[in-house]
Amino acid sequence: MNRPNGQPCLVAIRETLEEATRQSVYARRKRVLGAEKERRMMKISVRLGILALAFYVAGTTVTAQNTAKKEPPKPAPSPSQAILEQWNDIGRKLIAIAEDLPEDKYDYKPNPDSRTFVAQLLHAAGSMYYFTDIAQGKKPRYPDDPKREDLKLTGKTEIVAFVKQCVKDGADVIKAQGDKGMSETINAGGPHLDRRSDLAYGLIEHSGEHYGQLVVYYRINGLVPPESRPKK
Repeated sequence: MNRPNGQPCLVAIRETLEEATRQSVYARRKRVLGAEKERRMMKISVRLGILALAFYVAGTTVTAQNTAKKEPPKPAPSPSQAILEQWNDIGRKLIAIAEDLPEDKYDYKPNPDSRTFVAQLLHAAGSMYYFTDIAQGKKPRYPDDPKREDLKLTGKTEIVAFVKQCVKDGADVIKAQGDKGMSETINAGGPHLDRRSDLAYGLIEHSGEHYGQLVVYYRINGLVPPESRPKK
């Protein structure tokens, strides 16, 4: 064999083998990288799937809770029921503030000419009988400004009980009169006849005004009224 003539063949064969090796290594590397990329994509897909499922479950739970909480509105209350709700609501606030204020603050007043806290409370509660008694054709049992000593209320427990009784007596009359009775007119001693319902609303407004003053007394003493505290 002529070596000079065979040399190019050997070079060509070697180059071919090297090229084939490179191609094989490249292909193998490509397969490895492709498999690794596929694994990473699979992990990402799984994680996204889990995340999407979590959001779906959370959203479904919230929707279910909102659906469960969202009930259709109840029918409108009758005229006397609406009055009773407002009467009991302002009564509840007066009772709560009477129960909550420390007894050593009962005689506080912001100005020498102002009522004390307890005087405000007794005035607001006792004045309710300007509806309760008049609605039954009677004279109010208490004067406009009943005094604690005249009512023989010696301590906080008795004062709270008095406020509760004032609210209850008025509520009982509203329930007993019903829609028909509350719409009827009576002589309340004014220049014209009044419906029982208007008389009740007048006393509700009056109680609300004095409740507002009691709230100011609270704030002046650095206290937060029960109605203004965060709900539990």
